[in-house]
Amino acid sequence: MGATLVLNATYEPLCVVPLRRAVVLVLAEKAVVVEPGETVMHSERLAIAAPSVVRLSRYVRVPYRREVPLTRRAVLERDAHTCVYCANRADTIDHVRPRSRGGPHQWTNVVAACARCNHRKGDRLLGELGWHLPSAPVAPPPTVAVVMGWVTREPTWARYLATGKGGPLELNFGDGAADVAPAV
Repeated sequence: MGATLVLNATYEPLCVVPLRRAVVLVLAEKAVVVEPGETVMHSERLAIAAPSVVRLSRYVRVPYRREVPLTRRAVLERDAHTCVYCANRADTIDHVRPRSRGGPHQWTNVVAACARCNHRKGDRLLGELGWHLPSAPVAPPPTVAVVMGWVTREPTWARYLATGKGGPLELNFGDGAADVAPAV
């Protein structure tokens, strides 16, 4: 079974639900299909296109949404499991400005890295090694937290999640390249 992105009446992403739950919302007229999926679900008397994105018919008040929690998994997903130093597969995270040198544990100072690059960098600054970041790390938008943990993500969700390039969790890190961590 697939998954469906649920939007508020204002097109704000709320959550991801199993496909079956989305169909129940549509049949109960609590939601309308915004983006139909490729498959069709059949019952004895009815055939319905499996929705990829649904919008609730009524506005649901959502408590204030904080920023996305900083976790290893979230950093790896933000950076697409790619080492920012060598572009190989990342399996760990690295503090651009090491914590031993006063670097904060926040989104703007943490990047995905492979074990080899992380070990080579150690507790040194990028300038000491002659390394440069392709772009400065940033915190992902709160809407990305909606899909965190879902293995399969539909490409049609990207424009509702404001993730940038059209792919899941692909974020633009800004225009200029940064060779050292942002000032604290």
